[in-house]
Amino acid sequence: MLGRRLQLLLSNLPTTSFLQSISVRSLSLSAVSYTVTPPIKPWPQRLYPKRLVAIITAQHDLDLALQAFHYAADFQPGFAHNYDTYHAIIQRLARARAFEVVESLLSDLQKSNLKCGEQLFIVVIRSYGLAGRPKMALETFVRIENFGVQRSVRSLNCLLNALVQNRRYDLVHWVFENCQKKFRVMPNVFTCNILLKALCNKNDIERAHKVFDEMPAMGMVPNVVSYTTIMGGCVSRGDMAGARKVFGEILDRGWLPDATTYTILMDGYVKKGRLGDAIKVMDEMEENGVPPNEVTYGVMIEAYCKENKSGEALNLLEDMVDGKYIPSSALCCKVIDVLCHHGKVEDACELWKRLLKKNCTPDNAIFGTLIHWLCKKGKIREARKLFDQFERGAIPSILTYNTLIAGMCEEGELCEAGRLWDDMVEKGCAPNAFTYNMLIKGFCNIGNPKEGIRILEEMVNNRCLPTKSTYAMLIEGLHKSGEDRDVAKVLSVAMSSRDLDNESWDLFMEKMVGDLDKGTSISKIDEIVSK
Repeated sequence: MLGRRLQLLLSNLPTTSFLQSISVRSLSLSAVSYTVTPPIKPWPQRLYPKRLVAIITAQHDLDLALQAFHYAADFQPGFAHNYDTYHAIIQRLARARAFEVVESLLSDLQKSNLKCGEQLFIVVIRSYGLAGRPKMALETFVRIENFGVQRSVRSLNCLLNALVQNRRYDLVHWVFENCQKKFRVMPNVFTCNILLKALCNKNDIERAHKVFDEMPAMGMVPNVVSYTTIMGGCVSRGDMAGARKVFGEILDRGWLPDATTYTILMDGYVKKGRLGDAIKVMDEMEENGVPPNEVTYGVMIEAYCKENKSGEALNLLEDMVDGKYIPSSALCCKVIDVLCHHGKVEDACELWKRLLKKNCTPDNAIFGTLIHWLCKKGKIREARKLFDQFERGAIPSILTYNTLIAGMCEEGELCEAGRLWDDMVEKGCAPNAFTYNMLIKGFCNIGNPKEGIRILEEMVNNRCLPTKSTYAMLIEGLHKSGEDRDVAKVLSVAMSSRDLDNESWDLFMEKMVGDLDKGTSISKIDEIVSK
């Protein structure tokens, strides 16, 4: 008890959190008089377990919540913890992955002989699973009975789900086979469905079919999820005939497949390159009154993009937005790409405007894609206007800046590119090698490689390493401008960086040796190398 009091006193020190200090249990103090301030204010004069549960649940700071838990037991007159208070604090700690403290409190709970419920252990098992610790999830399940709690199918299914999440399919099968004999838990249809999922994920479809066929003998009737899981296993193997057969069995039983079942079948056809069959399944889905979900839209839109069906992809994306679903950035970029590839840049721009109206805020990836295509079509002003609109509501990434700068340089808009460069630097976005390379290439393209050399010097001074392509652009630009003698200056700058790679060195040597016949002296080369 005194050790805990010392913990609370030490917890007031700014350098150590209560979670860190909780392991300090072996210290003892002589009997002294002192007052410990409650960790949370206002602190109730009369405290009941229900009120403490509310305090722990409402407290945003987990350190303070834990301090409140211990303060109540150590310093609140007449207070004693019950199962609910332990459940409240352990649940918060488990979700925060503070498992060392969780184990300590579980040990205290076991010693207290309080009557516990199974839900506490379900929370801990699930948290261990999400944290990628399947072994601890299994250990927690095994020791439930040490707390005087009978395991049920709920904790069993929670454990199996945790094992599947962590791809421990071998353990899933072992636990299932021993659930009645070792753990005295009767499995249900949900337990079998989890086992079917594990076997299908393991690509052991034969054993999955065997378990599926044995379910009636175990007193369980397979449901839509059971059939869908088996169908998914067939799809993963590319066995579309088997998948269609299972799908037919669902219909024969009079069940209506859900969106997930239809989507799995569509995805299988898409992966086999059978878009027509996937479209037929989607038509059947709509005829049966089953609305597509977010995954359904994603599968079919990507399939349309892959087949370069820009109109169909756009229409389905608009249906998705109208259905209150928010498409992912990657999905929007694919639709924009296929639209622009077919010359429908205006349609792509209208798409992002519609996304804005539907509160689907486009990100850097979407804007970068649009800007790329606008620049590619020579619409620099439109690209800059779009960039300015985006900048008013978001922070452009280096990739977005680079995309627009590259487009400006390709079109010879070096002044505009320079202004955007200055804007980027002022906003705290440092140029990278691609940014420098685009400007160097732009100046070389307009016949001003000397300005490119100046940018190279700035690039090296800012410790941004040039590559062989950087030097190759400058050498080619100098050659086209009839200024081959300045290659020596480029080499001098390259040597000053102290990071000249072998490929770049070979490039320079090939050029310099080739220029000996044109008047470049050996002494000049020797002077540069000696530096």
